[in-house]
Amino acid sequence: MNAESDERSEVAGQAAPASATGESDRVERELGSRAPGFIKASKALHLSWQVGVFIVGLGVVIAGVLMLVLPGPGWLVIFGGMAIWATEFVWAQLVLRWTKRKVTEAAQRALDPKVRRRNIILTTLGLVIMAVLAGIYVWKFGLTMPWKISE
Repeated sequence: MNAESDERSEVAGQAAPASATGESDRVERELGSRAPGFIKASKALHLSWQVGVFIVGLGVVIAGVLMLVLPGPGWLVIFGGMAIWATEFVWAQLVLRWTKRKVTEAAQRALDPKVRRRNIILTTLGLVIMAVLAGIYVWKFGLTMPWKISE
């Protein structure tokens, strides 16, 4: 649960040249703890702050995992717990950056005209198949519910 990391200087070194050349339109935040200064000043207070953030984030992530099988927005809550952890822990910040990059790449691929056309064709084909199957069912059994069929 160390908020200070060697990866901070590596990532900061990678982010600085990109922003200096204008390749990135926004600067990524510095890695590390975002606790208030008076909490960082005391080692014991900062450690207890980190433990508290970890426990709250863990509770939110566990609730999200439970929501994967129960009703609720499971993945959204899991990422919310990761965001809570990312306020304090470098590893969570790196995971969220990686996740954001992958989601952005997937969104860009989905907007590709060839991929969109393929997805529209597959969706239409699936809907046609479901409509044909529903038509066959109604033709054979009428509008009778499946649990009331005696054949």
